[in-house]
Amino acid sequence: MSLPIQMRFVDLPSFGAPEVMVLATGPMPGLRSGEILVKVEAAGVNRPDVAQRSGNYPPPKDASPILGLEIAGEVVALGEGVSEFRIGDKVCALANGGGYAEFCAVPASQALRWPRGYDAVKAAALCETFFTVWANLFQMAGLTEGESVLIHGGTSGIGTTAIQLARAFGATVYATAGSKEKCEACEKLGALRGIDYKSEDFAEVIKTETGGRGVDVVLDMIGAAYFEKNLSVLAKDGCLSIIAFLGGNMAEKVNLSPIMVKRLTVTGSTMRPRTADEKRAIRDDLLGQVWPLLEEGRVAPVIHSVLPFAEVAEAHRLMESSSHIGKIVLRLDG
Repeated sequence: MSLPIQMRFVDLPSFGAPEVMVLATGPMPGLRSGEILVKVEAAGVNRPDVAQRSGNYPPPKDASPILGLEIAGEVVALGEGVSEFRIGDKVCALANGGGYAEFCAVPASQALRWPRGYDAVKAAALCETFFTVWANLFQMAGLTEGESVLIHGGTSGIGTTAIQLARAFGATVYATAGSKEKCEACEKLGALRGIDYKSEDFAEVIKTETGGRGVDVVLDMIGAAYFEKNLSVLAKDGCLSIIAFLGGNMAEKVNLSPIMVKRLTVTGSTMRPRTADEKRAIRDDLLGQVWPLLEEGRVAPVIHSVLPFAEVAEAHRLMESSSHIGKIVLRLDG
């Protein structure tokens, strides 16, 4: 295809509420060695986008300042040295930025072909959450068949992905959520027990459900507010994996003795600062171990809403309301 000189994108003239984002026209992204240029058909909306819009998650120096960390679309140009994709391939990708745009340059090492039977919307709902869950729950926390896991935020994009993958690989899953409806959604996805954190004490529920043993892994996006209780629900040699700080990042007057007594591991990470080689390793694991599950229908992204590109502010308001179950996706026209 003949590439345009300019493209539409979501501009962020200043930090603030969702309405600060505006549609604008600007130059096409440059294409570096090892990158592919994708004509974006759909883009996922994620918590880091909200944080960046608010001024709390600056992009790396070499990344696009445009919002958006996951896309799906068609490869329209290849950077120097790229051999694993061809022009015309349909791909989804973990972007380092720039996803809220008509065209996005991404490292080929962070892209995957759409799972068989997927369209742009389903494919755009994959990368950010699947990369994050795989890295933190399986690579770092080492969740394996026969173990148990507590997943906080069970109906978030991360949560719905984590529940399904944990069950698919033979783990027993417990999940917290903020209503009866959301707890039922967690159980439908494969959680043995959904725990309503607004009306139940998740630590007491886990103690009862596991006969006092606790769980092997906790995947946490709350942070400080749950830190001590998370330690209390872990079994011996358990692991707490922290991926966000929705409940604060400063824990005070916390009893750390369970870490020593139970030989616990506390770990955490963010995806964006990881090296290209680290992201490639995650991508390759997903391709080999998770993509077959997607193609078999054993695991699938849960999509709450699909909004037009122009309604990006509404998409962010929906994300901040936490009323959604699953992913929010922007669809681009043309």
